[in-house]
Amino acid sequence: MQISFTEENYLKAIYHLSTEGKVSTNELSKYFSLKPASVTEMLKKLNDKKLIKHQKYKPVSLTKKGSDIAIKIIRGHRLWEKFLVDKLNYNWHEVHDIAEQLEHIKSDDLLNKLEKYLGYPKFDPHGDPIPDKNGILHPIKAKVLNKIKTIGNYKLIGLTKHNQKLLEFLNAIKLNLNEVFLIQKINLIDNSFQLKIKKRDAVLISNDVASLLLVNKI
Repeated sequence: MQISFTEENYLKAIYHLSTEGKVSTNELSKYFSLKPASVTEMLKKLNDKKLIKHQKYKPVSLTKKGSDIAIKIIRGHRLWEKFLVDKLNYNWHEVHDIAEQLEHIKSDDLLNKLEKYLGYPKFDPHGDPIPDKNGILHPIKAKVLNKIKTIGNYKLIGLTKHNQKLLEFLNAIKLNLNEVFLIQKINLIDNSFQLKIKKRDAVLISNDVASLLLVNKI
């Protein structure tokens, strides 16, 4: 069965959105910035191929076949991001669009060799878990920074969500993955955080940014 890049992107989007709750046509329309009619047409194609389950006015869900394809695409995306950062010295905010192109390469052998070459990493450069060849993800054990109530030393181990602006901001304040930092102060009024990162000047981050950072206490 032939599956287009666009169809693969829909499966991946449904997979990601389903981790946050029920997936609707409107949510997918917003995700892709498309008209609902265009989304509905694509969902019909995916339903006909038995890659999703979709009925009018009901949530969209992946079938086992659709889920397997989505996980394989995510596996490729995250392995390629790891390769680009670790081996080609890209920055973590530069790799997403490149990995979006590479993830569609349909070669299990290539991905398995890439995984071996990288030393079987469990997480990508953003801290997202990389599915293994059996589709198993290793969950992140961490707390969201804006839920932390005590000062002390913490390590950044992942992001709940990431986008270009967030990654560029974290670069600017030198807060990288696996970086250890000190929470110096928590403002109880707006739940902002004053952080000390190595020997640099203290930096203030908002509750909105803190809600996107996954940390562990050191």
